Amino acid sequence: MAHSSQARKRVRQNKRRAAINRGRLSRIRTFVRHVEEAIASGDKSQAEQALREAQPEIMRGATKALLHRRTAARRVSLACAPRGRTPPRLDRTAATVPLAHRMGALPDS
Repeated sequence: MAHSSQARKRVRQNKRRAAINRGRLSRIRTFVRHVEEAIASGDKSQAEQALREAQPEIMRGATKALLHRRTAARRVSLACAPRGRTPPRLDRTAATVPLAHRMGALPDS
C-alpha cells in the first residue's frame, strides 16, 4: 500500500497509463490480425492495404515504448515476408529476400 501522497498519485497514474497501453496494444494486435487474414485470403490488394494501415500502428507502438523497436521492425518484416516483399523504405538485395522464396517454394505474387 502506498503511504505517501506521491506514491498514491503514482498508483493512480500507473493505473491510467496501463489502461491506455492495454488499448494501444490491442489495437496493434487487431491490425496485425487483419494483415494475416488478408494474406490467408489470397487477396493481394487487400493484404497490401492492411499492411499499409498496420505498419504505422506497429511503429507507433515502438515510439510509445509498448514494443521494443526491434520487435516492431520484426513484426513489420514478418508481415511482408509471406508475399516476398520488403518493408517500405528498405533496399531490396538478394540477402533480404526470404530463402524459401529464392528457392521457388513461395509463389511470386
